[in-house]
Amino acid sequence: MSPLEIGYSAVGGLVLLIYLGMPIGIAMLGVSFVGVAMIRNDAVALNMLGAVGNDSLREYLFAVVPLFVLMGLLVTVSNVGKDTFDVFQRMMRNVTAGLGIATVFANAVFASITGISIASATVFSRVAVPEMTRHGYTKRFATGVVAGSSVLGMLIPPSLLMIVYAVLAEQSVGRMFLAGVGPGLLLSVVFAVTILILARRSKSFVFETTDDAEAYADLSPGDFIRKCIPILSLMTVVLGGLYGGFLNPTEAGAAGAAGALVIALLRRSLPKRTLWNLMVETGQITVSVLFLILAATFFSRMLALSGVPRELAGLFLDTSIGPYGFLIAYLLLIIVLGCLIDSISIMLIVLPIALPVAEAAGFDLIWFGVLTVVAVELGLLTPPFGLSVYTIKSAIEDPDLSVGDIFRGTLPFVAAMLVALAILVIFPPIATWLARL
Repeated sequence: MSPLEIGYSAVGGLVLLIYLGMPIGIAMLGVSFVGVAMIRNDAVALNMLGAVGNDSLREYLFAVVPLFVLMGLLVTVSNVGKDTFDVFQRMMRNVTAGLGIATVFANAVFASITGISIASATVFSRVAVPEMTRHGYTKRFATGVVAGSSVLGMLIPPSLLMIVYAVLAEQSVGRMFLAGVGPGLLLSVVFAVTILILARRSKSFVFETTDDAEAYADLSPGDFIRKCIPILSLMTVVLGGLYGGFLNPTEAGAAGAAGALVIALLRRSLPKRTLWNLMVETGQITVSVLFLILAATFFSRMLALSGVPRELAGLFLDTSIGPYGFLIAYLLLIIVLGCLIDSISIMLIVLPIALPVAEAAGFDLIWFGVLTVVAVELGLLTPPFGLSVYTIKSAIEDPDLSVGDIFRGTLPFVAAMLVALAILVIFPPIATWLARL
């Protein structure tokens, strides 16, 4: 077999192993090792595996992963998400479908201090959904809003997916974070507009009853300020330090984790057992992410050795398909894969093949990364995988609420994300202007 045939066979073998249920990281390591051994020999494969382990994980940058994960978990247990929702509920109570819009913007703010979409889905399914249903919103709409807006957790920095993309594409994590701000705000506005349109054009979808006689919890000026302080403090420390140039991403993660720890301790939400569990969970998430990055790096080097990326670049760029034909096919592939496997796995499988093609096409890799993250996040809302949907279902534990109802509630937000994705394709500066400053 030629190296090119071995490369294509490795891709096919990876897909088959994943379909059979083998863990993504182990499958990638296995096919990569066999591929390099067939192209060269066993000794080269062993040496490359050792080099990948040394090169891909020794960087100081990787300390950012456990720090931001720990910050997100600490924020989740200290009820900052509930405070955020209470603040926006107070601000939006007189707006049509105001609780839905409040949920979107509360999720956007919460995303800026967590970076994990599933954390947002868990918190707001327990905070926002009961409040919305109490005020006459349908459960389908309430859960759809929470699921839809939870995707902001992986777009608005700090974002775990942005970190993974930056590592794989060899881009600056700080610039990737900056590039997520504009698209995150765009998506929040598109979601809010979608809610307003639904409230006016499809009232039966949004409201169980239009006669809302339930009282809103009132916040005194003192309570309002007290709930704002932790949120604003963390945003100032993390985002202010990062965007102001005072902190690099790893230092910003450390400052954010320390700030979140102080908030949790002051609120007495960290008994010893809880803190230990959070540390263990942080370690588990970090190790799994770093192992997947190692496997994806080995897979990428095997593909480069086989010549598959060069062949695909010629196929897409030297024919009538062209660069934007490749981009559309790439985004469609990611959206389809999102129906089947999780976000990080999609990026680890697809990016080693797609990045060389995108670079040959002359695409800005920062912009390409933002498009990738938005398309990947669509998979959180689409059946049958729809991780955010299943997270909400397990968090609410309502026997009258089916998974199908939640998926139907997310449909308008899937459409809104497609619109936002199209806008980002047409207007790249939305993602790149801040990162280029």
